[in-house]
Amino acid sequence: MLSLVTFVRTCTFNPASTCFSLHRFLSSAANSFATNFDDVPFHSFTNIDATKRLHALLVVSGKSQNVLLSTKLVNLYASLGHVSLSRSTFNHIKRKNIYTWNSMISAFVRSGGYREALICVSDLLSMSGGRQRPDFYTFPPALKACECLLDGRKLHCCVVKMGFEEDVFVGASLIHLYSRFADLGVAYKVFVGMSVRDVGSWNAMISGFCQNGNAAEALRVLSKMRVEGLKMDKVTVSSILPVCAQSNDIVSGLLIHLYVIKHGLEADVFVSNALINMYSKFGRIRDAQRVFDDMKMRDLVSWNSVIAAYEQNSDPVTALGYFKEMQFVGIRPDLLTVVSLASIFGQLSDQMISRSVHGFVIRHEWLNRDVVIGNALVNMYAKLGAMDFARKVFEQLPSRDIVSWNTLITGYAQNGLASEAIDAYNMMEESHKIIPNQGTWVSILPAYSHLGALQLGMKIHGRLIKNSLYLDVFVATCLIDMYGKCGRLDSAMSLFYEIPRETSVPWNAIISCLGIHGHGEESLQLFKDMLAEGVKADHITFVSLLSACSHSGLVDEGQWCFDMMQKEYGIKPSLKHYGCMVDLLGRAGYLEKAYNLVSNMPVRPDASIWGALLGACRIHGNVELGTFASNRLLEVDSDNVGYYVLLSNMYANVGKWEGVLKVRSLARDRGLRKTPGWSSVVVGSIIEVFYTGNQTHPKCTEIYNELRVLTSKMKSLGYVPDYSFVLQDVEEDEKEQILTSHSERLAIAFGIISTPPRSPIRIFKNLRVCGDCHNATKYISRITERDIVVRDSNRFHHFKDGICSCGDYW
Repeated sequence: MLSLVTFVRTCTFNPASTCFSLHRFLSSAANSFATNFDDVPFHSFTNIDATKRLHALLVVSGKSQNVLLSTKLVNLYASLGHVSLSRSTFNHIKRKNIYTWNSMISAFVRSGGYREALICVSDLLSMSGGRQRPDFYTFPPALKACECLLDGRKLHCCVVKMGFEEDVFVGASLIHLYSRFADLGVAYKVFVGMSVRDVGSWNAMISGFCQNGNAAEALRVLSKMRVEGLKMDKVTVSSILPVCAQSNDIVSGLLIHLYVIKHGLEADVFVSNALINMYSKFGRIRDAQRVFDDMKMRDLVSWNSVIAAYEQNSDPVTALGYFKEMQFVGIRPDLLTVVSLASIFGQLSDQMISRSVHGFVIRHEWLNRDVVIGNALVNMYAKLGAMDFARKVFEQLPSRDIVSWNTLITGYAQNGLASEAIDAYNMMEESHKIIPNQGTWVSILPAYSHLGALQLGMKIHGRLIKNSLYLDVFVATCLIDMYGKCGRLDSAMSLFYEIPRETSVPWNAIISCLGIHGHGEESLQLFKDMLAEGVKADHITFVSLLSACSHSGLVDEGQWCFDMMQKEYGIKPSLKHYGCMVDLLGRAGYLEKAYNLVSNMPVRPDASIWGALLGACRIHGNVELGTFASNRLLEVDSDNVGYYVLLSNMYANVGKWEGVLKVRSLARDRGLRKTPGWSSVVVGSIIEVFYTGNQTHPKCTEIYNELRVLTSKMKSLGYVPDYSFVLQDVEEDEKEQILTSHSERLAIAFGIISTPPRSPIRIFKNLRVCGDCHNATKYISRITERDIVVRDSNRFHHFKDGICSCGDYW
């Protein structure tokens, strides 16, 4: 039969010569060709021309109506991607058997012709005149072709009517069908009704629960499978490992890994890839690395998995190294590789190479192929802080899903553009095409927190109550944070006790809220309650605790937390932990201890560490140490204007105006400008924003008149302006005017003239409140008999009856 392959490959399509050659060849091989159809080596035909020659040979020899040979030809055309020729060959077969019908149905499904496959099934059922009857090979591909649940139910009826529901292959296909359309109740009913279940049936049910996010049921079915004595295969393992990550069940993941090793499944590429992904989701990057290193064979998915593992665990440098190694061994990147690369360069803040990634995507026209790559580019530019580019990519997307909108909203919120985040959210809502999900709420609530938009946040809370999403731990944590940062600590506490508290996430949020309100002791008590309930603290817990201790001046308690974190929990202090400790010691006046801590750190101090030390020196007037800290600070971050302002303030506080001028000149030479101070106040549903010295507000005259009256009353009660907070060397009357026009005072005065007497006023400020405004607000709260709540960049201040909740410690 190999001579047949050679013959059809070498003959030409000259009609005369071909027919003569065929006649001569067939006359010598007629007997064997007529009796040994099964020996025709169809697998040897790997191109369309040779296949057409074979087809011609069958036609000329009169064997084209042989059902077995023609059906093999149908399959051959389909395997070469020419399903139209498969259909033409199929149509010319006069007496088709069920094998022929099944081959044609499968050919359509493999090529994505689902509608044609279902038409073919319909023809089999209605046009065969009873001569042919579907068998258990007919339904698995047909069920896969169903593009709506109704078609699937119709086929299910045929399955039951013809008695194939007991077949394990048909049963597994029905489970896959209903799982695909999220009808897990029917899928499970089919599964339970099967009298015989093989590993494929169990895998189908486990996979169904996994695909629909039901981790608990997937693990329960796996447990039943093991009880019935069936062993997991590579499909089972690859399906269940992502579930372990979803349910945060590392113990089950480790046990499955042990099973994989015991039964020799670790050599399978799919299993190893699933293990890498699972370990990366748990942050166990060394375990993921070990699995990758032990792989004897690696495919593109393996490389993508290890690159994504490091990228998702905030190690972009190592991730980039693996990308380069992947290229070195000759593996070409695909769309998912580029998605990881976009995140990597975003984390590395490399704008030039990030734009190269964008160019690569454009050249390959991937923006039109998959929304995932577009979302990755939006996220990349957001991480770079280039929201103009992020918005431009977003607007160029041919289609946008909920992830696209969530990415844009999150990008605005994380770059401090809360108003733009809210505008993007409103645009999404107005389109009526996208239904918000968990990610949307987690994205937009921080924007409301930033602006202090309590009423808008409460509306979202109302929507979440209707669908019970407020019980989701991540959404609820954002709500707690929103209430806490909008000054409604009582509401934050009430919500905290309503939601599940099995993880540290909500505990961390409420401890942080208590801290910024100056309730350090309550934060510590809540931490003890957390431990009593068996919830394990993490590194974020200790950042919240140390910050709370810093805001309340609890030095000994902060030192206790810092020591406990290392000794009892084995957590190595990060730069954030050290920053909190330096701030705690420095604010309390222990400048030497703070400096010694910085000097003995095992990691290089960053700008936040030196900034905390400089801030403490400004408070306590230590110019010498402050100058040293500022020099170190400008070495690691010379472009942050806030640090120049801190240094300038320190010189101004001690009257060293030449130092002030020098620092300002240095900042000016670098092209840096001071961030303008602003304060907002909510009146009704409108957020009014005031900048320092603002004189453009419609009620400007009334505001300044109210401030003059208040200043006069304050002075009669003993108020003396503190001109050390005026950073200009001007006359005293000008200094008083500058203090009076600070943004928080303008916002307070507007609140007073715009709201009923004795009603509370809530102010939100982007910078730290100055000492003179803090003192003045105490007097104003006493004169107006109002509760005034001010949230600055550092913490909350609750003013009532001339007293502030911070105890003048902030």
